[in-house]
Amino acid sequence: MNTQPLVLGIETSCDETAVGIVRGRTLLANVIASSVEEHARFGGVVPEIASRAHLEAMPAVIKQALVEANVSLRDLDAIGVTAGPGLIGALLVGTSAAHGLALALDKPIYGVNHLSSHLAVDALDETRPLKPAIGLLVSGGHSSIIQVTDMARGVKVLGATIDDAAGEAFDKIARILELDFPGGPAIDRLALSGDPGAIDFPRGLQDSDYNFSFSGLKTAVSRYLKQTPAAHRADVAASFQEAIVDVLLTKALRATAETGIDSLIIAGGVAANSRLRAEAARRCAASKVELHTPPPLLCTDNGAMVAAMTSLAVSAGAAPSTPGFPTLSTVPLDQPTWA
Repeated sequence: MNTQPLVLGIETSCDETAVGIVRGRTLLANVIASSVEEHARFGGVVPEIASRAHLEAMPAVIKQALVEANVSLRDLDAIGVTAGPGLIGALLVGTSAAHGLALALDKPIYGVNHLSSHLAVDALDETRPLKPAIGLLVSGGHSSIIQVTDMARGVKVLGATIDDAAGEAFDKIARILELDFPGGPAIDRLALSGDPGAIDFPRGLQDSDYNFSFSGLKTAVSRYLKQTPAAHRADVAASFQEAIVDVLLTKALRATAETGIDSLIIAGGVAANSRLRAEAARRCAASKVELHTPPPLLCTDNGAMVAAMTSLAVSAGAAPSTPGFPTLSTVPLDQPTWA
């Protein structure tokens, strides 16, 4: 008899309808239906469009995940779902689906933190023991440095963004450069043909605490483009990206040195950035820090991360959530699950 929990996780915090299934720390299925193309013409996610897309995609995504995992709903031990932070309408679609499944199947339900779940996806490797780590969480709306000792029971936030997050800065500069939405991948592609040292853009708060500020960088890039209309766009993209990567890694590696923790997890949508991944590998090797970065598909919003967090909570003996728990647009990162 398999004693590892079999968990289905649902993620609908923004524009991805995602369902993942894990057994213990083994990923069995990860299915994603994105509505990003429906939002692209607006230059950002439209909450009402996202909510309707979740409603339409949910049944098929759940069914496909079960087929890929080769399990049935009755086999499940628990249901996990993102309860926040995120777009309220989008979250309600996911939590309603999860509550329906939990009630019909008489299974426990866990409302989990979207942000903590990005870090939990690192646990999906049963060959590697879990150990304390510094987490660098970089996504569309959040840039944080976290000390992780017990993923399922809570983490300690060392620093966070005080204005624009890295992902927001990517989107805003991409819009100025007239690139496609979402901005992060578009800038990453353009930067490949540019010189990251061409322009010395500012590194906000680089030498202070663990907090981040990218609004000054965004303003500096905008002013540079206005003052230099003939600027090589690829150089601008590469230099802007380099400034963000430099600040992120400088602070994250300072946290490993000052805490004595020799492991770094980089997670969230911006963790898929090719320059961040390459520089992280180089700097971590030089600092003798063990680096963990999820595959790019598991960096962006996905159901696997929700299932992973739920599985960790179940394995740690955490109590399930009380049915009817609220969905929240904002929530502290150090609250991994809803009581």
